[in-house]
Amino acid sequence: MSRIGRKPINIPAGVTVTVNDGEITVKGPKGTLTKKYHTNMDVKVEGAEIVVSRPNDEKLNRSLHGLTRTNIANMVEGVTNGFKKELDVNGVGYRVQKKGKDCVMNLGYSHTVVVSDTEDITIECPTPNKIIISGIDKQKVGQFAAEVREKRPPEPYKGKGIKYVDEYIRRKEGKAGKGK
Repeated sequence: MSRIGRKPINIPAGVTVTVNDGEITVKGPKGTLTKKYHTNMDVKVEGAEIVVSRPNDEKLNRSLHGLTRTNIANMVEGVTNGFKKELDVNGVGYRVQKKGKDCVMNLGYSHTVVVSDTEDITIECPTPNKIIISGIDKQKVGQFAAEVREKRPPEPYKGKGIKYVDEYIRRKEGKAGKGK
């Protein structure tokens, strides 16, 4: 049986969970998230815990078991604490700043790149070379961070570009470093 899917999810104080035919709604201090789950999975709220179970050991059900439990745990985590991704901007003249709801980025192009907040994602620029993307939906935060990083991905020679804070850039030698 799935070790992840078997673990019950604790419901913290201030969070309400409602389950009705294939859809789960989690309300918390930071907002509300609703998600559909596969009909084969059985999701029950038992006291202060959410329990996910599967009907049998077919391959599809085994793979959905851990996935469903993790998605629900991420929803509970999101409405209580939220998620955030931090990005670093490296490069001479590369900088970011917040203007209203827009994040204006100078990334070495002849034009500025502008990215705006959405209704469920907020962008912060505490310093000219740091971007913090936060929200309650883990998938949307990760996708938005990937789209911002794609505006100028880090290059392997000088390491210039937008990278995640915990990302390691494998550096290459230039053509002058070649042996004779």
